[in-house]
Amino acid sequence: MHMADALVSPAVGGVFWVVSAYLTAKSSAVLKKSDDTGKTALMGVLAAFVFASQMINFSIPGTGSSGHIGGGLLLSIFLGPERAFLSMVSILAVQAFFFADGGLLALGCNIFNMGFFPCFIAYPFIYIKLSERIDGTKGIFWGAVIASIAGLIMGAFFVVLQTAFSGITSLPLNMFMLLMLLIHFAIGAVEGFATAMAVIYVYSKMPGVLTESKTENRHKEMKRAVAVFALLALMTGGLFSFYASSSPDGLEWSIEGVAGTAEIEAPRSLPHSFSALIHERFAPLPDYAFKNKAASENMGTTVSGVVGSIITLAIALALGMFFRKRNGRQ
Repeated sequence: MHMADALVSPAVGGVFWVVSAYLTAKSSAVLKKSDDTGKTALMGVLAAFVFASQMINFSIPGTGSSGHIGGGLLLSIFLGPERAFLSMVSILAVQAFFFADGGLLALGCNIFNMGFFPCFIAYPFIYIKLSERIDGTKGIFWGAVIASIAGLIMGAFFVVLQTAFSGITSLPLNMFMLLMLLIHFAIGAVEGFATAMAVIYVYSKMPGVLTESKTENRHKEMKRAVAVFALLALMTGGLFSFYASSSPDGLEWSIEGVAGTAEIEAPRSLPHSFSALIHERFAPLPDYAFKNKAASENMGTTVSGVVGSIITLAIALALGMFFRKRNGRQ
C-alpha cells in the first residue's frame, strides 16, 4: 500500500510529513520514559523482519492481485505502539530512500497510513480489547485477525482520501474506494492470520516476551526471541523473497482496475521532479534490483532483502538505544 508521488500533491504530501513528524516526536518522548534493554534489541530485529516480510507478496486467489503484510500490528503486540511506530518509520524510510519503494513526497502519507492506524488505533482499541475479553490463544487469534483487517481498511480509506484531496489524478474515486476496501479486506485477513500464528507461537514458547515484568526467565526468553527473529529476517530477506508473487499489489491492482494501467505519470511540478531526481541519483537498488539491467533480477532481490534488513535493523536499534540512553542520563 505504498503510495507513489503520482497520487499526492505537494500540499497533501507536506501536511502528512508534518503529521508523521509530530507522531514520531510524540512516540520518541514516550520512549524516553522507558528503560527496557530487551525491547530495544527486539525492536531492531523485528523491524528488520517486517522489512523483509514486506518484500514477500502473496497472491490473492481469484483477483490477479497480491498483498504483503504491513507489520504495524505485529510490531505493536511485541513492542508497544510507540516503539512499533518508530520501527515503521525506519522501515518505510529505508524503503523510500534506498529502494525507491514509495515516493519521497508521499513518505509522510505512507508512514501515517501504515503506521498510525495499526499502532495507535487497531492495537489498543481492537486487539487489546478482544485479547483481554477472550481468554488464551482464541483471543490472540481473533484480536489479530480483526485488528489487522481494521488497520488495513483504515489505511486504504486514507489512501483514497489523500488521492482525492490531492486532485492531481483523474481516477474515478467511488470505484477506486470500493476496490481498495475490498482487496485490503482480503489482504488484512491473510496478514491477521500470519500475525496471530507468530504471536501464538511466542505466547506458547516465550511468554515473557509479551509481558513487562523484568525477571531472569524473561531476560532469557527475550534473548531467544531476538535470535529467532534475527534469523527469520535474514532468511526471509535473503531466501523467501526470491519466491514473492509478481502480481500487482492491492493499490496497483485497484488503480489498474479503474484506470486500465497501474502506471500513473506524476505531474511535472518542482517537488515531484526533485523527488524523482533523488530516487534516480541516490537509490542504490531501485525496485529492489540492480541499476545494471544486465544483472540477475533474482540476485538483486536477494541482495536487497539482506542489505535492507541490516540497514533497517541498524536504524531501528540506533533509535531505541538513543532514547534509552537519554532516559538513563535524565
